Amino acid sequence: MTPQNAPDSRWSDLDRPPLNVAALRRALLVPGSLWTSLDVVTSTGSTNSDLAALATSRPEGAVLIAEEQTAGRGRLDRSWTAPARSGLFLSVLLRPGTDVPVARWGWMALLTGVAAATGLAKAAGVDMSLKWPNDLMVTVGGEERKAGGILAERAGDEAVVVGMGINVSLRADELPVPTAGSLGLANAVSTDRDPLLRAVLRSLERWYGDWRAAGGDPGASGLQAAYAAGCSTLGREVRAELPGARSLTGEAVALDGDGRLVLRTGDGERHAVSAGDIVHLRPAT
Repeated sequence: MTPQNAPDSRWSDLDRPPLNVAALRRALLVPGSLWTSLDVVTSTGSTNSDLAALATSRPEGAVLIAEEQTAGRGRLDRSWTAPARSGLFLSVLLRPGTDVPVARWGWMALLTGVAAATGLAKAAGVDMSLKWPNDLMVTVGGEERKAGGILAERAGDEAVVVGMGINVSLRADELPVPTAGSLGLANAVSTDRDPLLRAVLRSLERWYGDWRAAGGDPGASGLQAAYAAGCSTLGREVRAELPGARSLTGEAVALDGDGRLVLRTGDGERHAVSAGDIVHLRPAT
């Protein structure tokens, strides 16, 4: 990891100033807050990998942010890269502990999606939706585009590291693939990363606190309903690319109590999908 105060000529892009670490710490590391530490590095391979390596020595609520990730990871070990300071690249350390049964920990990525989408919608003024299971979507030029992703990974027996990569000011000529987007391209009212980051972490603190207080129950905490309400996958004809080179096509009709996507196939049968890539085949009804 490269410390944030290391000399870096890439800071010459005045449209992308570095994060104000001191101000972020004053705003977020307050008594009673979930957040216990906040560190920003100029560049690293993966904040998830770095924070997982520190999990045994850090309390819950540690936050690690990188101005640039050179080997960021998404689901299925896909890479996630973007220009320096063009987005929010961070990981948080959470310890649900005895409050939440391990069987419900699978909701943490979905919870983070709800928290990030609601926080960013308020702070950036952009309508956001969730593509099951871990994508944050925006609309650019009338098309749905991926602006962010979430990756939750176990770190030992007691902790989970949740990583987020969110494209903030990524320009059209910087898109890694045509289906990518950013808050800026979706006409955000602000691409100032400091208030956006504060909004995301405060929203995550609220949702995580409610979910944990409910023993991880997605119904009682309101999480299941909130995810379903914001999920652009529901109501669509989709193809699920499943492990083992299998696929399943049907209408996404529900999200069950385990966070699985329920598909209704042409024969009327319902199938719960717990893992896989989802391809949207037609617009939501």
